Amino acid sequence: MAVKVYVVDDSAVVRQALQHMLSGHPDIELIGSAPNPLIAMPAIQKNRPDVLLLDIEMPGMDGLTFLRQIMAGTPIPTVICSTLSTEGSKVALDALAAGAVAVLAKPKLGLKQFLDDSRREMIQTLKDAARAKPRQHSNPGAAAARPAVVRPPAGTSVHTYAVNKPVVIGSSTGGTQALEAVLLALPSDAPGIAITQHMPEKFTAMYAQRLDGICAMNVREAKDGDRLVRGVVLIAPGGRHMQLRKAAGQYFVNVIDGPPVNRHKPSVDVLFRSAAECAGSDILGIIMTGMGDDGARGMKVLHDGGARTIAQNEETCVVFGMPKEAIKLQAVDDVLPLESIARAILQFDSRA
Repeated sequence: MAVKVYVVDDSAVVRQALQHMLSGHPDIELIGSAPNPLIAMPAIQKNRPDVLLLDIEMPGMDGLTFLRQIMAGTPIPTVICSTLSTEGSKVALDALAAGAVAVLAKPKLGLKQFLDDSRREMIQTLKDAARAKPRQHSNPGAAAARPAVVRPPAGTSVHTYAVNKPVVIGSSTGGTQALEAVLLALPSDAPGIAITQHMPEKFTAMYAQRLDGICAMNVREAKDGDRLVRGVVLIAPGGRHMQLRKAAGQYFVNVIDGPPVNRHKPSVDVLFRSAAECAGSDILGIIMTGMGDDGARGMKVLHDGGARTIAQNEETCVVFGMPKEAIKLQAVDDVLPLESIARAILQFDSRA
């Protein structure tokens, strides 16, 4: 069946261009559009779409407020399509944290040509989003209301285990929320964590900064040569692959260019394979919510090399794609709900 899409965008030009782009495609049915959320709300309540294609900056009610209202009620898979300047990127990250499935950027100029060129990507994104199961946000403003994190002075540690047994995590669709849930549950001296989350360029630095402000661990976008130590989370930068390496008993990351792997850059498989080569059984690999199969084969290499491997369960995934593929390859030791993953990290860390 065709994916039913509803568009909310204040620009008549954009709505017309999207109608032109989506009409006639056998997998997509555009069931309506509106210039603002106030008009859209009764329409989507009457005829619920499979996917909402939503702008952010609109009069009357902005898209982020509208998204939070939807996610607090009966969630609808939502794709953000907005002009993403530096400030817009920050708002788009807020949208992902509020439950948006994906973000697509549109330019301020050359819109029609851009939409024509991006037709295939947009249609695939809408089809992927229709398979997502966004989770209800009962208190969508909670993250913004959290108090500032207080960390121990530099150089201090209260952890019994001084050895850093690193953790590698891969995620995609729904991962921005899932990663936040895991990292918020970890103490400041948890083992070093290297993360590949599928995100566009310029998003990862802001995402890391956002997490750093609310988590006890230090979170930052990875730079080539960064050391992965206890209490530190390194996030692969958008548009670059990240690899783990070991030298003189310490773990470092290489941030490299190169072609996409499994259609992604950064790729989870690239991180997982490098971790298997340098860490063997001293590492924990975790694959979380995401579309497709990136990371599944890399997790198989980790598993076969003696590493401990965990997949997020279907019930708590926004999209049970990447974990499902890893499970099919018999690459997973345990399948756990999202709320149990932080505890599993600490249990792995405490083992001799």
